[in-house]
Amino acid sequence: MITLAADFGGRRIKLGLVRDGRVTARQVLAADSDQPLAARLDAVAASLHMLCADQGLAPRECDGLAFAYPSLIDTRQCRILDHFGKFGDASDLDLRAWAREKLGLTLVIDNDARAALIGEWQFGAGRGCDNLAVITLGTGLGTSAVIEGRLLRGGHGQAGILGGHLTIRYGGRPCVCGNIGCAEAEASTWMLDKLARERNDFPHSPLSHESVLDYAAIFRWAAEGDACARALRDHSLHIWSVTAVNLIHAYDPEKLVLCGGIMASAPVILPAIQDYVNRHAHTLWGRVEVLPSALGDDAALLAGEWLLREQTASNISCEET
Repeated sequence: MITLAADFGGRRIKLGLVRDGRVTARQVLAADSDQPLAARLDAVAASLHMLCADQGLAPRECDGLAFAYPSLIDTRQCRILDHFGKFGDASDLDLRAWAREKLGLTLVIDNDARAALIGEWQFGAGRGCDNLAVITLGTGLGTSAVIEGRLLRGGHGQAGILGGHLTIRYGGRPCVCGNIGCAEAEASTWMLDKLARERNDFPHSPLSHESVLDYAAIFRWAAEGDACARALRDHSLHIWSVTAVNLIHAYDPEKLVLCGGIMASAPVILPAIQDYVNRHAHTLWGRVEVLPSALGDDAALLAGEWLLREQTASNISCEET
């Protein structure tokens, strides 16, 4: 099976050509997510054409196109339902028509954290485990779960994926989703600059001289002993750990996989969250294993095969009934 895939992040759009469970070609574009999505789709189409050409293929020779997208998704209609501050025009676009016109392909689309979960479940750190949860630590916090071998979607497509919008701090910060005190609003890349600048010690911290304030800088300066960076690091680790326990209590996983760009600091993040989970998760049967992604940026791209097969099976089922 040959699929094309695109994983839309807040800062990057990852593109891939996937052959039988392996990403054989990749490309990365700047997301420019403060701009309309329509303005980026031409670049996406051009890059996907280039990926195919480099592999000696025409796009129409592929079995389909899969989008992993950071929002609520109507998977039946291939429609994006909200934007959460990224690509404000996304819900107005007919992406199925775009895929047919630009690439001649069938489109499937699902939430990006759910796609990462599918990739890790089928090919990565969660392979062989049918009770699994994922947290993606990136621009925001994404979550998803598989329970007894069934992907959790719910009647409106939002089951499992709103773990970043669980209330972690009663009376806390307003979030872009409309809730108050969400995990994302308390510890995520999109909120990090504001969190840092609220601290009295920030003007005296080397963090104040960073051209881009991200978690790579936080963990680097924390390791150097900077008090501001250490406080921000420890606060974030606590928020992520509390989120992990909430997911464990909600979905009863045997494994929890941590994905996303912030996991470049896995040697610090993993033991901190595993220790908190060991101490605070109510799991009388044993301990949930906290694992790093085995697939990195490829996880959501690899989900495309599974999503296309699911769609094919669903269409066959509908025809039979």
